[in-house]
Amino acid sequence: MPQVAVCEVDVCAYNQDSACHALAITVGDATHAQCDTFFTFPTKGGDATATGRVGACKMAGCLHNQDLECQAPGITVAALQDSADCLTYTAR
Repeated sequence: MPQVAVCEVDVCAYNQDSACHALAITVGDATHAQCDTFFTFPTKGGDATATGRVGACKMAGCLHNQDLECQAPGITVAALQDSADCLTYTAR
């Protein structure tokens, strides 16, 4: 599973010091390459000793997607408009 190499969405409950600490995230809603695991919460969560990984990707049209699994070496997530987007997404 590829790592979330960088997460620039500081308001996410799993983000601590620009790193994702969710054990696994899901990317995409079939039309938008967003982090479906993103949410805000008053306290930070996740495993502070772990680096988040991509558990599933619903962006079938992404160059890195093979059978709904991300094959990129790592991904970058950043805030675009009102969502946390996978900047590694590349259309086929």
